[in-house]
Amino acid sequence: MSAAQTTKGRITLRGSTQMVAEFFGSILFQRGLYPPEDFKMIKKYGLNMLVSSDDALKAYLKQITLQLENWLMAGKLSKLVMAINSKETRETIERWQFDIHIMNDPAPGDTPAAPKTEKAIHTEIAAIIRQITASVTFLPMLEEKCTFNILVYADTDAEVPTTWIDSDPHYIKKNAEQVKLRSFSTDVHKVDALVAYRLDGEL
Repeated sequence: MSAAQTTKGRITLRGSTQMVAEFFGSILFQRGLYPPEDFKMIKKYGLNMLVSSDDALKAYLKQITLQLENWLMAGKLSKLVMAINSKETRETIERWQFDIHIMNDPAPGDTPAAPKTEKAIHTEIAAIIRQITASVTFLPMLEEKCTFNILVYADTDAEVPTTWIDSDPHYIKKNAEQVKLRSFSTDVHKVDALVAYRLDGEL
């Protein structure tokens, strides 16, 4: 498979990790984990998007994305999670989950589906980003200082760098609610998304 993000209108598996990293950046802005001045406006997917201009955050997300690409291209990656935690108590307040499914090739004799256009894929991605932007209308305000963790669900036989450590799943322990977000799919993969959050600001 090509290492390019798009190949003749097809977005590759490798490109999908870059998209999810963009979702993470959008969440960090919308939920106020970084100040607005740490973001800049770009035009992508037919939208005005805010992306991080903080060098440390960009380097962190790039490091994660490169490793995710390796696992995804090897078929070892199934789920990505961004957990937002209270700095003081370490309790999980929000949990953004992205499930990644590899699309199987059609069985012998089956008629393959028509290739999905890049425009159609970008329309689906733009819809998710709009939902993330609109999340401030239903998610409780984060009134305490928060940090975040990125969790990766990989196969047990996946090679893990020594800089990565095992973690608990960061589930919300009580008063949890969840909202399923839109999904997007390409010819090679599908991404389902949801956000879980703590109600009433209670631990």
